[in-house]
Amino acid sequence: METFTIRDLRERTGDLVRGAEQGHLAVVTKHGQPVFVAVPMDELLVRDGLDVALAVKLFQDGTLSLGKAARLSRMNLVQFTAKLAEQGIPAVDYPPEELEAELAAIG
Repeated sequence: METFTIRDLRERTGDLVRGAEQGHLAVVTKHGQPVFVAVPMDELLVRDGLDVALAVKLFQDGTLSLGKAARLSRMNLVQFTAKLAEQGIPAVDYPPEELEAELAAIG
């Protein structure tokens, strides 16, 4: 998630728009404090609403944990995990070495 200042908006509006077109969230700040979040207008947002679209994007960016994203979306873990699967987003994304260590520990 990219951060833009109010001053950046004057000079980098095109960057903000291009990022949104690519599905990226952005936070706009004033004096270091968040003022608003720019959320891409996509099918997920239109179909499922802001809370779900924001939760999915923040989870995908690694900003929110699975549990916090589920709460933000107003879904339980099973429902939110199913929503992620619909979008082709893995609910668990282990780095290969971590996955190998986990598998070794249970095997």
